[in-house]
Amino acid sequence: MELKISNLSKRYPNGVQALNNVSLEIPQGMFGLLGPNGAGKSTLMRIIATLQEADSGSVTLDDIDVLNQKERVREVLGYLPQEFGLYPKVTAIKLLDHFAELKGIAQASERRVRVEGLLRQTNLWDARNQRLGTFSGGMKQRFGIAQALLGNPKLIIVDEPTAGLDPEERVRFHNLLSEIGEHVIVILSTHIVSDVTDLCRSMAIIHLGQVVVEGDPQDLARSLRGLIWQKLIPRADLAAHKERLNIISSRLVMGRTLIRVHGESAPEEGFEPVEPDLEDLYFFKVTGAPQAVAAAN
Repeated sequence: MELKISNLSKRYPNGVQALNNVSLEIPQGMFGLLGPNGAGKSTLMRIIATLQEADSGSVTLDDIDVLNQKERVREVLGYLPQEFGLYPKVTAIKLLDHFAELKGIAQASERRVRVEGLLRQTNLWDARNQRLGTFSGGMKQRFGIAQALLGNPKLIIVDEPTAGLDPEERVRFHNLLSEIGEHVIVILSTHIVSDVTDLCRSMAIIHLGQVVVEGDPQDLARSLRGLIWQKLIPRADLAAHKERLNIISSRLVMGRTLIRVHGESAPEEGFEPVEPDLEDLYFFKVTGAPQAVAAAN
């Protein structure tokens, strides 16, 4: 199974070009869509999920024309949006049973088997009779995945699923997504680089409505090998370094600032080479100096 997106564009009435000729081929497994807030990720996800119209382009899921055969898409789609509402006074098992009926699972015995199986799969069985208003953020996200899996979907879209989760819940959610991604297409839309590093065999970075790079995360990070340098500097010197160097990222470390710089050779005395990671690629493509980004594209 493959999801193919070709020359997809979307401009909002206020003039914002959310997507500009986006083309991607997404195979079975976990696919990471990485980009900053406002990059166009959610617009792309809503179009694929048949919740929004595109201005031009095409999207196909095997033999399904996603833009024109919306009912067929919904039959094989599981969707967990960035924000979704739950009835706080309803128990998890009752609401999931209700969603299953809406999904077309008419027989009560079939619904019971499916609902109980999903609650166990998402580690919510012990909380099945709790009201959803008592659930933690991570439990709500796992319930969201449970409802997305109703009907045995072939395509699952999850939009910013780990934002706000504590480390333990994040690991639990990662494990759940990895298990699901063994059998279907899972698109993970996020701005958290480590989510893609940990979970995805293929990915794309989208920025200002355009795909700036795509491929295997490890291969993409290795493409910067020998080009990333770092140095600890006093915090007060950061502005001066920014004026003369192509700094792609900076962070505080024990009261000093660690800067990472892109360059063919050591930019100045005191810089040391480092093995690049996906975060370096992300910052290089999204926040690096304009001339560097243009050259890389």
